Amino acid sequence: MDKDDSRTINFYKRRSYMFHLPSFELGKLLSSSQHATFLDIGENTVVPEDFTKKEMQTGMWWRHLVAGAISGGVSRTCTAPLDRIKVFLQVRGGEYSSIGICLRHMLKEGGIASLWRGNGVNVLKIAPETAIKFAAYEQLKPLIRGGSERELQIYERFLAGSIAGSIAQSSIYPLEVLKTRLALRKTGQYKSTWDAACKIYRTEGLRSFYKGYLPNLLGIIPYAGIELSSYETLKKSYTARHPEIKEPGPMVLLGCGTASSSCGLIICYPLALIRTRLQAQAITSSQTQEAGTMIGVFKTIVKREGLAGLYRGITPNFMKVAPAVSINFVVYEYSSSRLGVKKS
Repeated sequence: MDKDDSRTINFYKRRSYMFHLPSFELGKLLSSSQHATFLDIGENTVVPEDFTKKEMQTGMWWRHLVAGAISGGVSRTCTAPLDRIKVFLQVRGGEYSSIGICLRHMLKEGGIASLWRGNGVNVLKIAPETAIKFAAYEQLKPLIRGGSERELQIYERFLAGSIAGSIAQSSIYPLEVLKTRLALRKTGQYKSTWDAACKIYRTEGLRSFYKGYLPNLLGIIPYAGIELSSYETLKKSYTARHPEIKEPGPMVLLGCGTASSSCGLIICYPLALIRTRLQAQAITSSQTQEAGTMIGVFKTIVKREGLAGLYRGITPNFMKVAPAVSINFVVYEYSSSRLGVKKS
C-alpha cells in the first residue's frame, strides 16, 4: 500500500489497495493485509506470520498453523521423489551420474514405493517445527520491542524469525537426520522409523542425531535474508516496470517467491550439501576418508569433485521448486478456507 515509502497509510492508499486485490470476498480482503505468504520450497523458511491480538485471543492462530502444516505435508509428499533423488545425488553422486540413472536404480531396488522413503518423517516434523517456530517468535517479539507496542521493522522481524527458526530446527533436527537415513536406506534395512532410530542410537550414540547441525544452522540466516530481500526487490522491480498495476496478482507473487527462493538456494546450497553428507556419513562408503567435521567434508568435496561438487544434486531441487510452491499455495488457501480462517 505504501508506494511512496512515507510510512503512513491514508484512506486513499487503502482504497486503491482494496480496488486492485484479486478477490471480491470480504474475508480475503480483511485478512490479506495482515498475513504475508512466505513460500515454502521444502527447505527451511524461518520467518513466521504476525497475528493480531484478536486472532490470538480467539484461537484463530492455530488454524493458520494447521493449514500451514497440511499444505507443507501435501507439498512435500508430492515432491518427495525429487527430494529423494536430490539426497542420493548429494551423497552418492559418484555412483549415479544423472537423475535418470538414479531413478532407475531406485525403481529397480525398491519399486515405485521406494521413491517416498523418508517422506513420513519429513511430514511428521512439519507440525511441531511450525508450532515451536511460532511460539519462539511470539516470545521474542516483546523482547525486541523493549516493552513498547510498536510494529517490528523488517530487520527486527528477520532477527526474530532467524532465532525462532534456529530454535525450531534445534528441536526437531534429529528428525532431519532420520529423514536422510531413511531416504538412503536399502530395502529391509529398517522395519520402521522407530526401528531406524533405535539402531542408529545403539550403533552410533546420541551425537549421531546432530550430525550436520552446524552447517544447517549457518544456512538458516543467509537463506532467509536472501529470500526476503530478493522477493521484495523483484516485486518492486515489477511494479516499477508496470506502473499501471498497483498490486501484483497471485501468479506474479508466486513467480517472485519461486525466483527469490531459488536465489537463496543457489547461495546456501553448499551448506545444505555438507549437512546431508554429514547426516549420512555413517552409511556411505567414503566415511573412513571424510573427516567428521564441516571443514573436513568441504575440503574433501572440493579436492575430489571440484567446486562443481558443492552443487551436486541441485537440478532435482530446482525441478521441485515450482510445483512445491504452487501446491503449497493452493492447499494452504483451500485448507485455511475449510478451517474458517478466511471467513472470520
